[in-house]
This record gives sequence, C-alpha cells and structure tokens, in this order.
Amino acid sequence: MDLSALGNDIERVVVSEEQIQNRLKELAAQVNKDYEGRDLILVGVLKGAIMAMADFSRHLQRHVDMDWMAVSSYGAGTKSSGVVRILKDLDSDILGREVLIVEDILDTGLTLSWLTENLLSRGAKSVSVLTVLRKPDAATVKVEAKYVGFDIPSEFVVGYGLDFNQKYRNLPFIGVLAKHLYS
Repeated sequence: MDLSALGNDIERVVVSEEQIQNRLKELAAQVNKDYEGRDLILVGVLKGAIMAMADFSRHLQRHVDMDWMAVSSYGAGTKSSGVVRILKDLDSDILGREVLIVEDILDTGLTLSWLTENLLSRGAKSVSVLTVLRKPDAATVKVEAKYVGFDIPSEFVVGYGLDFNQKYRNLPFIGVLAKHLYS
C-alpha cells in the first residue's frame, strides 16, 4: 500500500521503506560481528516486530534461532497503560543463551525494561535490545537499546508493524498518524 491510497490518514512519512531496509542491513552487519561464534536467539515482540524480525533476520549472515513473545502495555489507545501483560510466552528455553529482543519501538521503556528483566530472570546469559524506532523524549524508564534504527520525535506513528487499532501495520514505511483519527 502506498501513501496515496491512505487519503489524509498519514500526516507525513518519518522513515521511508528504503531507509528502513538500509538501516536494518547495517544493524545486521553489526550483530553478525558482535555475536560471531555465540549462541544467539532472536526474540521478536508480537505483533509490532513482525516486519522488522523478518527483514532483519534475512540480512543476517549466520544461522539464528527465533522465537516470539507477545507482551502489551497498550490497550486500544495511543498511550501506554503502565501495566505489562504476557499474551504469548516463549516456546524455547533461553537458559544460558544470548538473547536479542527485536522490537518495533522503544517509547516509554516500560515494556522493554520489564521484558529484559523477565528474560534475565529465566537464566539468559545476556539480553540486548534491537529496536527499529526510539522516542528519546518519551522515556520514563531507562532502557539500554544496543541497536537503534532511528530516533524519532514523540508523535504517534504507524506502519512497518506499528498499528492503530490493528490498522496500518502493513505499510512499508513509518508515518505520523493524523490526529483526527484518534483525538
């Protein structure tokens, strides 16, 4: 779906499809180097990280295990509720493994902080974070993201896995959602 098919739903594109793919390729090269010879498992955070997990993993030049979790601190709104819930847990044992969480966006930090601690408590050797987007101005909890695609302003964005009421995930770019749709 391209921008013209969306009418006035998107105020502007923040990160283009080409920018996303180029950056994921760069991040994959760094991860290849950083985890060479190590037992790495990617943990994608559903549903938002589906696009990033698929594209990022294809850029890796190594074998990698993948698993998924679904956690949420959002309801149907545009702001975090502050309560993290596990909706789908891992199928794999991560005891003694290097875990790289793949996430769509680091916003308040609440979800990723909780998730990092949760995975470490399960005996992971290490837990690092790769996020496509980070909103530095929105952080309420400090989370160290080892790999960051793009820093963006604190605006409500959709596309490339990010949704509003389960819509817009399939956009190949990331754009600011028009306020008239949610205010």
